[in-house]
Amino acid sequence: MHGVFAGNRWLCRQNDISLGNQPTKTMHPIRNFDELTAHLRARKQRKRIAVVCANDPNTEYAIARALEEGIAEFLMIGDSAILQKYPTLKHYPDHVKAIHVDDPDEAARLAVGMVREGEADILMKGIINTDNLLHAILDKEHGLLPRGRVLTHLAVMQIPAYHKLLFFSDAAVIPRPTLQQRIEMITYAIRTCRSFGIERPRIALIHCTEKVSAKFPHSLDYVNIVELAEAGEFGDVIIDGPLDVKTACEKTSGDIKGIASPIEGEADVLIFPNIESGNAFYKSMTLFAGADMAGLLQGPACPVVLPSRSDSGLSKYYSMAMACLV
Repeated sequence: MHGVFAGNRWLCRQNDISLGNQPTKTMHPIRNFDELTAHLRARKQRKRIAVVCANDPNTEYAIARALEEGIAEFLMIGDSAILQKYPTLKHYPDHVKAIHVDDPDEAARLAVGMVREGEADILMKGIINTDNLLHAILDKEHGLLPRGRVLTHLAVMQIPAYHKLLFFSDAAVIPRPTLQQRIEMITYAIRTCRSFGIERPRIALIHCTEKVSAKFPHSLDYVNIVELAEAGEFGDVIIDGPLDVKTACEKTSGDIKGIASPIEGEADVLIFPNIESGNAFYKSMTLFAGADMAGLLQGPACPVVLPSRSDSGLSKYYSMAMACLV
């Protein structure tokens, strides 16, 4: 999406990124990660995942789980001794291929090239440093980020206290999103929600208060975004803000405050004002609320699973499953 200012409005022009307003096949909304796995199993289609330097136990668990569930097959790029180190992978010789590459940077470039050539559908980070993999992804000549696209991160979590999956952005890539970047973030989130069977996503623009103030420029962006949504620029969605997290996800809080929001405490997506707030939310929910998490880079020509080295094997598996769906 590209845009220009006209008065106080941001006028959007659609490019090769779907705004999410295309007709979609009706499906039951996926409300937890078990339903996600069941949906992928029922499709009986293995996506091809190129994994760079997959020589750590948590990545091995995720790969083994995906093989057992029948949702993916793998190109293991890096140290080929991984097949001897993790015997589980030997049980699926038709669905695992090892390509030995000593240098991590070379492994990253090879994996990106395989995606570009159509030999893999998804790219995944193993134990390689994130900066090294991003360098290959963002290479202007041989990378995976088409010109005009915005690189951002979209996560989804399953929280014991919430009745459905909750998406949020951006907790990992963009420090302080511009208006155009926020619009792209929302576009990606809408598209992903539709993949999860959410026909009319409810998107909350998060702030510490429900008031718009020039002291917080992002709250002024929120006004423009809500106007765009009301004008139908994003298709069949509900977007409102600024809202705090509690009001976005609990109707009672809004009722007590006297806030009438079309979100009605049923947010599917939270758009955070900056990386600090998004990342703090991410870490707090996993540590204190027992949330299960998945996440992908959005913007590249293919889904990119970019877990933290500290992410659990289960989180890495859920991220793979998310990538296989979208």
